Amino acid sequence: MERGSNPVSPRKDDELKHELQGYLRSGQHTRVEEANDPEPPADDDVRVDPGGPVPPPGEERDRARAKADAESLRMELARRLDRTAFPADRQSLLQVLREEQAPDTLLAAVSELPAEGTYGNAAQIVKGLGGGGA
Repeated sequence: MERGSNPVSPRKDDELKHELQGYLRSGQHTRVEEANDPEPPADDDVRVDPGGPVPPPGEERDRARAKADAESLRMELARRLDRTAFPADRQSLLQVLREEQAPDTLLAAVSELPAEGTYGNAAQIVKGLGGGGA
């Protein structure tokens, strides 16, 4: 038997856990006050340069920015494309992205893919666009 300063018995702990389980899994906010919830980033928030606050000069900065752009594109593609969309060619990817109401910039990037290629995931798409190298 535990002799701590817990005012609630183990049985009551289990009851409370069972009552809250569905609420916690629902993905809703668990804070009582809205001000305590983290705020999502806004479109006009300051973006930190991938090279840090003071980016390195020249070619290293360009590589860091290209890598960050490729990673951003990969994440956006992964967010919009379900696993069931793969393997896919350019036309089927464009069709799925249109159904998902993807932004025009994403559609334009995917339309630059070679027509004869087949892609198994978002990383292969970025590599096909020339952003997955180094």
